[in-house]
Amino acid sequence: MSTSQQIITIVVMSIAVIATRVLPFILFPSKERTPHFVRFLGKYLASAVFGMLVIYCLKDVHFLEGNHGIPQLLGILVCVLLHLWRKNMLLTIAGGTLFYMLLLMLLV
Repeated sequence: MSTSQQIITIVVMSIAVIATRVLPFILFPSKERTPHFVRFLGKYLASAVFGMLVIYCLKDVHFLEGNHGIPQLLGILVCVLLHLWRKNMLLTIAGGTLFYMLLLMLLV
């Protein structure tokens, strides 16, 4: 990538970041109540995305063949337990991923 392309990329990405930070304040001023649809998305969208990620990650796992599926299920169990224990999404994601990767390194 040339220097001019790098500069253009940085400028475009900077504009995109600033726009995404400023746009909600322009669309939803603090004096007005946030629309119901936006509050609904804020409440349920994260859970829906995580549900889709779990389904996507498990779609090619064959649970009835050999020991396949055991590391995945144990990783999910660790994620659930960590989240119930601390309710910290960063800890849940990092702890579950670390546990899963350790299982893969030890079992394979």
